Amino acid sequence: MATPPFQPAWWLRNRHAQTLWPTLGRRRVRLTLSRERLELPDGDFLDLDWTARDSGPIVVVFHGLMGSVDSPYARGMLKEIHARGWRGLFVHFRSCSGEPNRKDRFYHSGDTGDMAFVVNEVNRRHPETPVAAVGYSLGGNALLKWLGETGDSNPLAAAVAVSVPFDLQSVADSIHEGFSRIYEKHLIDKLNGSVRDKIGSNGHSMPVDEKELAGLKTFWEFDEAVTAPLHGFKDARDYYVTSSARQFLPAIRRPALVLHAKDDPFMKPHVIPTETELSDTTRMELSDQGGHVGFIHGKWPWSARYWLEERIPEFLAEFF
Repeated sequence: MATPPFQPAWWLRNRHAQTLWPTLGRRRVRLTLSRERLELPDGDFLDLDWTARDSGPIVVVFHGLMGSVDSPYARGMLKEIHARGWRGLFVHFRSCSGEPNRKDRFYHSGDTGDMAFVVNEVNRRHPETPVAAVGYSLGGNALLKWLGETGDSNPLAAAVAVSVPFDLQSVADSIHEGFSRIYEKHLIDKLNGSVRDKIGSNGHSMPVDEKELAGLKTFWEFDEAVTAPLHGFKDARDYYVTSSARQFLPAIRRPALVLHAKDDPFMKPHVIPTETELSDTTRMELSDQGGHVGFIHGKWPWSARYWLEERIPEFLAEFF
């Protein structure tokens, strides 16, 4: 039976409640995972977590800003992937697995190089196996950008992107307004913590010192002082303009599903692409409600259901 369009739980209609519930109200999903350290060509590494199957189609999961395999959406999706008889592969971006990466650089919203390296390595190991990908928030932006950059040559069978910050500059402005500043503060504190770990480690050269880092309170300030110089951008604006996924959407040639909520508290509705901006292979399903990577329904809080974990596998099954 096809998954119906998303309708929020009657007890969780507020966009902030939808966004915060998975973190504050969801029980931890139990998983059996095995970790692999993948060495990168530049001498750095990525930590990957595999679900327990040895065969079947492979779904690669890319997390959002400062996410990890412990993020509720990640564990929920990996459990559903396993239940379908597929293999799940969760990719920690640099510095997100609980151990600082070796290089000075981190990761960012437009970083598609590591993403491509992982998928190409999976295809090299399993040449007869279909591989799809799911990206959340920052990971979704990078995934759509990569799909657009590579067009017909992209190796994925299909892809899904959730709650994508399509226009990074607008999102950096929006998340600094009203209640959304709570999310900004939480994420900036975590980002600053990652940089602070590097400052305190021998052999690392950061573009800011401890005192300067303490003064970074917004995404504009952090990306101007840290993200841009570490990753070769002229400034924060250059980073936002070149890394936003929206401009790459028309060039996507692989089957892609974009799931988004109009009430996403990280961004304003005007960042959402129009149908004319999408390629023929891209389908956007836009919900009035759902928050940011929320999309919770169900009759009661103790029997909450997670719509993304129903809709995403249903879409991917078309290509497996």
